[in-house]
Amino acid sequence: MLAVTLAAGCAAAGDEGGGGSGTGGTGPITFATGRDTTAYLQPLLDRWNQAHPAEKVTLLELPEAADEQRAQMVANLQARSSRYDVLGLDVILTAEFAENGWIIPLERGLFPLDRFLPPVVETALYKGKLWAVPYTSNAGLLYYRTDLVDKPPRTWAELRDQAREITKKHDIGGYAGQFLAYEGLTVNFSEAVQSAGGEIVSRDGGEVTLDPATGGTALDFLIQGVREGWIPKESLNYKEEESRLAFQEGRLAFARNWPHAYGPAKAELGDKVAVTRLPGLNGPGSSTLGGANLAVSAFSKHQQTAQEFIRYFTSLENERRVLTEGSFPPVWTELYDDPELIERFPYLPVLKESILTAKARPVSANYNQLSLVIASSVAKVLGDPTPESADDVAASMKSELEEIIRTQ
Repeated sequence: MLAVTLAAGCAAAGDEGGGGSGTGGTGPITFATGRDTTAYLQPLLDRWNQAHPAEKVTLLELPEAADEQRAQMVANLQARSSRYDVLGLDVILTAEFAENGWIIPLERGLFPLDRFLPPVVETALYKGKLWAVPYTSNAGLLYYRTDLVDKPPRTWAELRDQAREITKKHDIGGYAGQFLAYEGLTVNFSEAVQSAGGEIVSRDGGEVTLDPATGGTALDFLIQGVREGWIPKESLNYKEEESRLAFQEGRLAFARNWPHAYGPAKAELGDKVAVTRLPGLNGPGSSTLGGANLAVSAFSKHQQTAQEFIRYFTSLENERRVLTEGSFPPVWTELYDDPELIERFPYLPVLKESILTAKARPVSANYNQLSLVIASSVAKVLGDPTPESADDVAASMKSELEEIIRTQ
């Protein structure tokens, strides 16, 4: 992965053509995005295809994991291939793809950005230009079993005490997140640092701001959970789907996951499932802002159709379907205040608060390298805790991150 990043092209972010055929092309397009685990996408695409028989869209499903999606997209774009027209990008990829000339800037006036959640819009901007359009948002939530938990925890100490008690009494796992060494672990650790009052890298990606003591506190929270057994060791191999299944199958009392896990959990557990904000060191914590943006490949031969498709796909009507049929958080603010939707999706008020208090990941063309260092450092200490202190691990991580930023 590191080699892929280092081999990235050097086209400037100001090169609006990017090597493609311009924005005037119309015709059939492809939509490359992560695997559709809820089978909601194709019906939405069918609606477009019925109305645009000469400009049909074909779904190209990429792997589920965000870093694997990125690897396939980068390989395609470095080859200047026109295979992908519309790209479903993790929100962290805007800066990298724009800086390398792999996507084209879009006209802000074509999209109702003022009606979107403000933090979400920020993820689509880079150097003053709009490079993508927000499609889904995301913030981590704490899922819990209402039949096992009287009052959801607001702090790490409360989570630890409840998880330990439930593990001992009911012989099930206490708590899990996404702890495999991939982007999900970077997110989970970032949330722990944020929820302890710190941050890892400045928002503009130009400075490592991790305080080793705060980072050590965040690491200790996870390390102690594994050592004490209320974080099950098998969760060190969990990505989103594994943690979702473990919770909805009754193997966990608490789980950190994205909102898409709510529907399946509700179907399996009924009223036994609820969600709240992530806990923090001294009170409610802070999630990492997630989600997906839609961008147009600089090498697409049908860029005009691609942009029109994005307008369709991010419309208010379609965003409602993204929620009701896919269980993914929409980007239109008004949908979070819709009484009918709240009745159907009771977590919407909590999710809106979580998104508005979430922190975006650094805007950096080298974000992938930063993430690799974070995930590998945390995975190593969780999988094989050593006498080395958590503060020392955090200090070492900080040094590695500073080296990446110095050389960018």
